[in-house]
Amino acid sequence: MICPLCFHHCDLKEGQHGLCHARVNKNGHIIDENYGRITSLALDPIEKKPLKMFYPGSKILSVGSYGCNLRCPFCQNYEISQADQSFPWEYLSPADLIDLAIKYQSEGNIGVAFTYNEPTVSYEYVKEASSLAKKKGLKTVLVTNGTIEEGPLKELLPFIDALNIDLKGFTDRFYQMCGGDLDTVKKAIQISASQAHVEVTTLIIPGENDSEEEMRGIASFLASIDKKIPLHITRFFPMYKMSDKKPTPIKDIFRLTEIAKEYLAYVFPGNI
Repeated sequence: MICPLCFHHCDLKEGQHGLCHARVNKNGHIIDENYGRITSLALDPIEKKPLKMFYPGSKILSVGSYGCNLRCPFCQNYEISQADQSFPWEYLSPADLIDLAIKYQSEGNIGVAFTYNEPTVSYEYVKEASSLAKKKGLKTVLVTNGTIEEGPLKELLPFIDALNIDLKGFTDRFYQMCGGDLDTVKKAIQISASQAHVEVTTLIIPGENDSEEEMRGIASFLASIDKKIPLHITRFFPMYKMSDKKPTPIKDIFRLTEIAKEYLAYVFPGNI
């Protein structure tokens, strides 16, 4: 049975898990086996998502599970993104999550952010929880790599207020290194920006995606959709399978920020 969620289209036999470690063929249906299996939960500043222009100064209840449909060698959350069902988790139903979000409103919480691992691999959980959140007047945020097919994305977006989408680079070579597909992410940004608040993040890795040409490609692409899409240009630190690399020079972050500003109204350097 083919999983329709992302471009990998994993062909799963009964009981078999997809590349993401989260989705499984169970009784002839593809489901998110990590439904409600929470590995991370925190009340975060909205700017940490990062979202600079969506209710700045507020907080948001951030929740994550395990699994991801990419294999980025520089992943900052690899402990949970590359984990499977054996990773420690606690169950939290969508209703209980929303009740918790409402409880934290007294501390400045505006809603729920699905983040930490790749939330779209928990598609059914995210859709149900975000639908409940909207009914309660809460804001919903999706922090995602954008690796999701057009159909499922369009079904989810009515329940999502804001997204931060990783645009990891702007070459097929870079996305192949991540096990992803650039065109899929570009399409996700285009579709999402037409229906919700979207901000984009690019992590700059020395010698990999730090050229002026690539930044011009990213910035001009975003500007072709909307010049007001905020772009976060963030600094890389050694991590996971790229622990041998050096951090991005700060001067490079500012250099690329200035280039992006030639095309976009809002560009933010990050991890400085």
